[in-house]
Amino acid sequence: MGVFERFLSLWVGLAILLGVAAGTLAPDAFAVVASWEYAHVNLVVAALIWLMIYPMMLQIEFSAILEAGRRPKGIVLTVIINWLLKPLTMTLLAYLFFEFLFADWVDPASAKEYIAGMILLGVAPCTAMVFVWSQLTKGDPNYTLVQVSVNDIIMVFAFAPICALLLGLNDIYIPWQTLLLSVVLYVILPLAAGILTRRALQPEALGKLSKAIKPWSILGLLATVVLLFAFQADVLLNSPQIIVMIAIPLLIQTYGIFFIAYGIAWKLRLPHNIAAPACMIATSNFFELAVAVAISVFGLHSGAALATVVGVLVEVPVMLSLVALANRSRAYFPTSQDGN
Repeated sequence: MGVFERFLSLWVGLAILLGVAAGTLAPDAFAVVASWEYAHVNLVVAALIWLMIYPMMLQIEFSAILEAGRRPKGIVLTVIINWLLKPLTMTLLAYLFFEFLFADWVDPASAKEYIAGMILLGVAPCTAMVFVWSQLTKGDPNYTLVQVSVNDIIMVFAFAPICALLLGLNDIYIPWQTLLLSVVLYVILPLAAGILTRRALQPEALGKLSKAIKPWSILGLLATVVLLFAFQADVLLNSPQIIVMIAIPLLIQTYGIFFIAYGIAWKLRLPHNIAAPACMIATSNFFELAVAVAISVFGLHSGAALATVVGVLVEVPVMLSLVALANRSRAYFPTSQDGN
């Protein structure tokens, strides 16, 4: 493991501090960068995430993808956690904290909006960053692609009805451009680039390329963290108490879902290179979609939009801690893929 990966948590911590400082000192500059978006997808962040994903896509083999269907347990685990357990537990935690535990500190109207934002996060499973978490846990790239693809297909049909049910709304506006653009940017294009690269290079040259671009993947992650925290520096500094109140149930949800999914994966005897990415997918969120829906339905300056932004801010540090935990517990999982 290289120096970047070995001390990744430290670099991310420094990136967070750098982002907050830069966003405070030069807010206008980062406001311009934040405005470079299409369909609520920031193009600079998209490029950086693409840089993180591409090295993993170099490892994708179509012949191996077909084998994933013969090992359905990891896919079933991902679907059940993402589309049954996670939305329900997020809804219960949101109501518990903002209707009861925090009721004396938050006005009822704001509380309902915070709850709505948290529910939107709970119903939006990750599409992009999970490839990074899978790579950091040495996950099976072919199986991870199948898991993400299944989630994307389900999301097209299930996201709106589940949101409408849990939010008690008759109609949920779905920004289809955000959903489809994200799938194209974070799955289809890097996958196509990876396939074309594999076909163009000999195995030895491909290995050298993979080794050469690996540090750039980590740098892309760090640059993404800097930008995300710079974009929201004013929120962090101006509303710290609200940030903390929203972050508490989100942290409980994130760690709770991971440990539940990881425990089930261990019980099912899933190999670690399938179990870890499956649990990362179940734990992380599609924050672009959640933020876009919150803004579209409740408004840019609503409590719902703020709650989704807090989800963005806590995700990277929390997921890195779970990556470290997953890597340390590798020995407790089988290496064989028989029957899975």
